[in-house]
Amino acid sequence: MERKAQESTFATQNERSGLPKYVHLPETKHELEYADLAMLDLSEFDRPGGKEKLAEQLRAAAHHSGFFYITNFGLTQAEIDEQFAIAKAFFALPQEERLKYRAPLEEGNYNGYRPLGTLEILPGLYDNVEFYNIFKFIPQTQRVQPDIFREYWGEIEKFHRHMHENVSFKLLRLLAISLELPEEELVNGHLYEANCDSSLRYMMYRARSSEENNSYKDLYLRGHTDIGTMTFVFQQPVAALQIKHTESSHWQHIRIPPGVIAVNLADILQFLTNGYLKSGIHRVISPPEDQASNDRLGLLYFLRPAEQLMLRALDSPYLRKMGYGNEGTAVDPDVPASDWVRERVRKNWTRSPEDNTQSVKMGGFKAKIIYD
Repeated sequence: MERKAQESTFATQNERSGLPKYVHLPETKHELEYADLAMLDLSEFDRPGGKEKLAEQLRAAAHHSGFFYITNFGLTQAEIDEQFAIAKAFFALPQEERLKYRAPLEEGNYNGYRPLGTLEILPGLYDNVEFYNIFKFIPQTQRVQPDIFREYWGEIEKFHRHMHENVSFKLLRLLAISLELPEEELVNGHLYEANCDSSLRYMMYRARSSEENNSYKDLYLRGHTDIGTMTFVFQQPVAALQIKHTESSHWQHIRIPPGVIAVNLADILQFLTNGYLKSGIHRVISPPEDQASNDRLGLLYFLRPAEQLMLRALDSPYLRKMGYGNEGTAVDPDVPASDWVRERVRKNWTRSPEDNTQSVKMGGFKAKIIYD
């Protein structure tokens, strides 16, 4: 009853405030090379034989490049657009107001606001991105939030929990099936009530002039893999996100139309499977000419491992058959996978934009920081 009353209160507040309806920008008219990615229809999940079919499809995509699309994921366009509208309202606040909610970035913690121009993209040239991460709705992660978020807190929590407990758990179960593991094996390392850095992110790339883009070699964000378990990227008409299927392949755009989420696997799944599942390599570049003058607003969900998940390879029958079996020993160090996440974030503050060979090492695993 208490939760229903709270949601009712939030609904009343929303009716009073009346956020403007969010309108997505038109897609580019430029002809671009788009990556061909698998599409998983999550409406198949509860149908007879559906999980097994999806697990096969996901295993192939996850091994090939670490990128795929999902559809029928249980959110309406209105619910998604509301989150974009909340994000737009936050980034319209004065800079001094946004800075009141700065995250403790130097501690490896993204819980809150990450300001514009925080990191060097190239020597002497700083990024054009700012974002706000809302961590899970559990006591361990609570902090002071902007009024615009508090006003919509019930809607944000509902969206947040759906992405974590419904969408990401479905994919974790499918991955477990594909690896011939108990269905809850991966879910148990990502429970919602467990302490971790999973978060909903509102992300804004500010447009640059053509002269600035030339100076930056058209880079908004250099090539990298993500530090957690999985990343979900919602509808994005501004064509700037590019991926590589492998480190040696060329960059291709990906298109994320309405009703579709792009998913990339991240470092933790690559480590847990001894490299069988791929952590997706991606970057963000300046958009085509017909979109270059527009700011690029993004909505993402990051699934990160809980403290209970140890950074060691899984003992999977399927991986053993494929030659990716657990090569660890009984004395493997007990390193929480969540420690990896914080260390990767901290590394952002000491990395050099001139050194493409930098990496992070922990628990016998290693990942490059920059891919060009």
